[in-house]
Amino acid sequence: MTDTAPPAKPAEGKTSVRLLTVPEDRAGQRLDNFLLGQLKGAPRSLVYKLVRSGQVRVNGGRAKAERKLEAGDEVRVPPVRLTEEGDKAGPPAAFMKRLEDAIVFEDERLLALNKPSGVASHGGSGISFGAIETLRALRPGKTLELVHRLDRDTSGLLIVAKKRSALSELQALLREDHGAGIRKRYLTLLVGRMPDGTMTVDAPLHVGLRQGGERHVQVNAIGKESVSHFKVLERRGGHSYCEVRIETGRTHQIRVHAQHLGHPVAGDDKYGDPDVNKRLREQIGLKRLFLHAASLEFALDNGKTPYTLNAPLADELVEVLNRLG
Repeated sequence: MTDTAPPAKPAEGKTSVRLLTVPEDRAGQRLDNFLLGQLKGAPRSLVYKLVRSGQVRVNGGRAKAERKLEAGDEVRVPPVRLTEEGDKAGPPAAFMKRLEDAIVFEDERLLALNKPSGVASHGGSGISFGAIETLRALRPGKTLELVHRLDRDTSGLLIVAKKRSALSELQALLREDHGAGIRKRYLTLLVGRMPDGTMTVDAPLHVGLRQGGERHVQVNAIGKESVSHFKVLERRGGHSYCEVRIETGRTHQIRVHAQHLGHPVAGDDKYGDPDVNKRLREQIGLKRLFLHAASLEFALDNGKTPYTLNAPLADELVEVLNRLG
């Protein structure tokens, strides 16, 4: 990958304008991830700022951070001043050890993490190190890319690709309609008594922004198609311990669909019932969102190599269930 013209000598710690052609092996990669690979040491928040302000151009035009690039696209990368401090400071040793211990599967193509609640999938505004930055610090010199994301407060399976071919194939599976590509199973505690059997929520979700830029999702006809299946596994203390299978992977999907049913996820500060959350926190010690990505099933090599990945329920959630009786 080369610049179209020899760059002027940049100021110390500062890159120059570059016009980069997307190679074949980067086809399908998101613009933000492509830029992070080019601007080593740049925080994700800076990359988003550059994109939003129009300093980054794709084929001469403005583009969104989530845009999927195609081979041959021309990307303008603006001058960026990178501080040395950002490169030197790594994740705290204790945090690195915590995530190392949370790895539940690894082979030559993939790494699966049982992400703890409270850990962001990636760094960003106010977050120095997310799961992917920490995993890269644990595997220096290795190519690691997030295949998907989990909400910060959701625990469970987070898949990281170690090869571009695996990333491309998994992202293609994620794009398949109605969950055919990757089967996702979650465990959650819903407030109140859900009806027996499986309840399917087929309700479009729209992502809006509240004052301050906080994302807030709601059921809205103008939103994207979203389908979730809730099945009660056990009754615990007047609440419903459920399995959830999702056919789509929208932002906050399970949490908003549960709210839509009238049975929000226990411990959900954004979409839940504040009074019930307070009671559960004080009486049984539920101090987090009760939502866990428990298993993923998919097959690579055009269906020839099956994977079934599992992440055990976090200890603090097991204790909550035991206290509920």
